[in-house]
Amino acid sequence: MRNKFYITTSIAYTNAPPHIGYALELIQADVLARHNKLLKKDVFFLTGTDEHGIKIVKAAEAAKKKPDDFTNEISAKFRELTKALNLSNTDFIRTIDQKRHWPAVEKAWKQLRKNEDIYKKKYKGLYCVGCEAFVKEKDLVQGKCPNHLQEPEIVEEENYFFKLSNYAQVVKKALLEDRIKIIPSSRKNEILSFIEQGVEDLSCSRSKANLKWGIPVPGDDSQIIYIWFEALINYISALDYGKDGAKFKRYWPADVHCVGKDIFRFHALIWPAMLFALKLELPRSIFVHGYITSGGQKMSKSLGNVIDPFETVSRYGADPLRYFLLREIPPTEDGDFTYARFEERYNSDLASGLGNLAARVITLAGKLKESGDSEFKNKTEETRNNFNENIESFKFNEALASLWELISFCDKYIEEKKPWEQKENKEEVIGNLIFAVSQIAEILKPAMPETSERILKQIKTRKSEPLFPRIEK
Repeated sequence: MRNKFYITTSIAYTNAPPHIGYALELIQADVLARHNKLLKKDVFFLTGTDEHGIKIVKAAEAAKKKPDDFTNEISAKFRELTKALNLSNTDFIRTIDQKRHWPAVEKAWKQLRKNEDIYKKKYKGLYCVGCEAFVKEKDLVQGKCPNHLQEPEIVEEENYFFKLSNYAQVVKKALLEDRIKIIPSSRKNEILSFIEQGVEDLSCSRSKANLKWGIPVPGDDSQIIYIWFEALINYISALDYGKDGAKFKRYWPADVHCVGKDIFRFHALIWPAMLFALKLELPRSIFVHGYITSGGQKMSKSLGNVIDPFETVSRYGADPLRYFLLREIPPTEDGDFTYARFEERYNSDLASGLGNLAARVITLAGKLKESGDSEFKNKTEETRNNFNENIESFKFNEALASLWELISFCDKYIEEKKPWEQKENKEEVIGNLIFAVSQIAEILKPAMPETSERILKQIKTRKSEPLFPRIEK
């Protein structure tokens, strides 16, 4: 088997700047990417932006800008976010990329047309602009989309359709057999239940009269390819699928698609169906995270509770934000973010916990060497195994909790042994502690890479500098 690991985030929709919810997905994916790099795998980590559709046109009009100027600005902010969060992504794909994305979309479309998996018919249905998708009346709550709290539009036009119904059962079989592993399993049950209710063919184009901002249907300039249908292809367009590139042969299939629960169905039903139709391998797993609320409420501009990831990084640093989101937010459920809770975690776990331990040990170390007796070696090895197993199981919070148990173990050891009072065993006691702190730094690399580097440097130079200055109220 190829020693590769291909991981993707969903591509961010460029109708608005980044918020903290998407930062969570990026950080989770980055931890998995860094973890696999440490396992010496050939890692390809993809993120990017989704830049077509009606919502983009409307957002651009509201900002009094052309769609391409508007998306260039927003996409640049998402690219900037990858740097602010210290991501290790290999690539950043944009759906307006006419050299990589468009050729892959056109190739896939032509293949599906050739296989008679795409056909044209007249259609009338309810379209939610917020979801950029057709919706069923039974899915509405008091006539409104439950996600966007707005009434869908009635759309009647001639479109192309993808024969999704032809592939529903083979997708169901693949899910039942865990050929695509869904994390958490509750999402697997959800999609299987959805398929059981019956699957209709998918409208995969829009009339150009109603939507001009997108990729034209090959051979039919009167139609634009449906945004979701072409957006999903980014996972292979970034690997040069359009040109039968070497990257595609090397890295496909994806080992993990990281997505939010609101777009899970597209990834667990439509995307596998498209891959079956194209005779391509299926992704190995789909990891689904929840929403981040703010003070117990869904984030919204009108409530003024949207958390800006750039502002948070600017105030506290990238690693403290990475730590909080990984430790505090349940990996597959909704979680809450408030600055009060963030600062509480920061002071207790980072300033008084990890930062304090590193400072005490490096200050005591002097010229003494790192050693590590059997108890410390066993304890750190056990922690490393727990940490790695939890990362492999997407349990980021439990991985960090196991590492903080080792930090507590070291704190107790210091209080018990009082190395500053030791005469006979001072070298052994401090040697154990230096060993433990260096191991903590190594284990921490996927989650808090900058902090890991700083601790290892301080151990080397024996110069202690505050890692996390305490936040005073």
